[in-house]
Amino acid sequence: MNTNIPDNSLGRVSLKGVNYSLDSLEILRNIDLSVNSREIVSIIGPSGCGKSSVLNLISGLQSPDSGQIKIEGKSDQSDRLNMISYMQQKDLLLPWRTVLDNVILGLEIQGIPKKESRKIAMAQMEKFGLLGFENKYPFTLSGGMKQRAAFLRTILMNRPILLLDEPFSALDALNRMQMQEWVIKLFDGLDKTVIFVTHDIDEAIFLSDRIYVMSSSPGEFIAIENIKLTRPRSREIMFSSDVLSIKNRLLNQLLKPAL
Repeated sequence: MNTNIPDNSLGRVSLKGVNYSLDSLEILRNIDLSVNSREIVSIIGPSGCGKSSVLNLISGLQSPDSGQIKIEGKSDQSDRLNMISYMQQKDLLLPWRTVLDNVILGLEIQGIPKKESRKIAMAQMEKFGLLGFENKYPFTLSGGMKQRAAFLRTILMNRPILLLDEPFSALDALNRMQMQEWVIKLFDGLDKTVIFVTHDIDEAIFLSDRIYVMSSSPGEFIAIENIKLTRPRSREIMFSSDVLSIKNRLLNQLLKPAL
């Protein structure tokens, strides 16, 4: 288990000494995080430890009490809006809009005409497994297809940094594994930096280049695990002795009694 925090000055996303409270309740304490270009970094930890708050601070939805947050070396909160796409736990598809009109929502907000937005989205439908469903409404889709539509909407924002907050938590085990395999292939072909919050240790190992382990509230990072598994990854690698050792180390950190 590597407990050394990478050099924050080098990251596309960096947090240094960040503290955050809500209504006098301390949520996060002394958070240091560094994520480089094209990395997938996961954050794991107990429920209620502040994992989602880290993403909210990075996105600019919330502001820290103290510490520094930089995106591409810039600390101005308004700069983050043009750098980040944020996909939260629910797919948040609008039921009155078709799949196509749902996935272009971000493009429309950016002022791109609907006709042009639809053309951009249609070019990606097959890659996202949605070709032939563009005129369907969300209630007709499976859970996995809804998540793929939400991913496409997020990707079409064309931002270099993606924040993903437990995007597979509502799926059953089989759909979850299928989505993990689909996503890791997708990200291998994209020039994106990804910060991913999950409760699932296997998911974190399978998807990540590095995993940050967070303590119970107030949340602080207590360990980092570098994942040196080769890419592209297949499901079989999860049964290797290397992965079992990683999983054991992570579990030992998560199960440590609070001081």
